[in-house]
Amino acid sequence: MKTIDNTGLILCDLQAQAFELSQKVLSCSSEIFIRRFMHSETARFLDSGYSLDTVMTPRDMIERVEEQYGVTSYGSVKYSANELFWIGYIYRYFSYAYELSSVQAYRMVKPKELREMYPACHTMDCAQAIERILEAKDISFDMSIEKQYQVFRRIRKGA
Repeated sequence: MKTIDNTGLILCDLQAQAFELSQKVLSCSSEIFIRRFMHSETARFLDSGYSLDTVMTPRDMIERVEEQYGVTSYGSVKYSANELFWIGYIYRYFSYAYELSSVQAYRMVKPKELREMYPACHTMDCAQAIERILEAKDISFDMSIEKQYQVFRRIRKGA
């Protein structure tokens, strides 16, 4: 895990604002938007070391996702603006600090899981919140040799 720097924090805030804005401007469910966003060219652009010299607003991000996937009104479950802001921030922090693609972060932790963790984790420091989320899912990036051996044995047994 790398230490988050000022650029990372700015990217977290930018993505969080886009997620929050989606609640107001889109008619699709929050989970549909999040899935599309995390698989989008916009997310890949952020993953690749987005230059802060490039001007992109939260609204621009949403428009690019809609251009890529088309406008939809599918789904009806909308998360609150606060939940969306936190989820957007956590996903970018997770991707940036753990050097994962947005798709990898999305596959590890789904939006519904983050929403369930929101009440317990939204007031924590992001690094601590991510640690708790990963612990709850039994995911570790710092596995000891013994833990790696146990995982290997489970995989070999097909469990």
